[in-house]
Amino acid sequence: MAKILVVDDSEIIRFQLNTDLVKEGHEVVEAYDGLHGLQMLQENNDIKLIVCDVNMPEMDGITMCENVSKDEALNKIPIVMLTTQNSPELKAKGKSFGVIAWVTKPYKAATLIGGINKILSKFGS
Repeated sequence: MAKILVVDDSEIIRFQLNTDLVKEGHEVVEAYDGLHGLQMLQENNDIKLIVCDVNMPEMDGITMCENVSKDEALNKIPIVMLTTQNSPELKAKGKSFGVIAWVTKPYKAATLIGGINKILSKFGS
């Protein structure tokens, strides 16, 4: 299927997402904050989708998305925000940096994975 980058400072969320995505046949690369996420994107040029949290140490998810949006090699990768944050201002900011879906934690695995698969099929993965 597709290689997906999961960026979240919660080890539990990363583990759960990894489990859910691998069960669907996807390959998962993990990062613990936005800075590490950018590093993983540089090291894995075949990532097809990013699932990212907002609140993380070192670099938050919105800043990471801003960096991705400015990079010609990365800015076509669809981004799904998976976060406890739900403010319209943050959503608008995320959208301006390429976020195409915003999912609030806690998430339902079937709904999230279904959405991810739909996005991947739409973006030709």
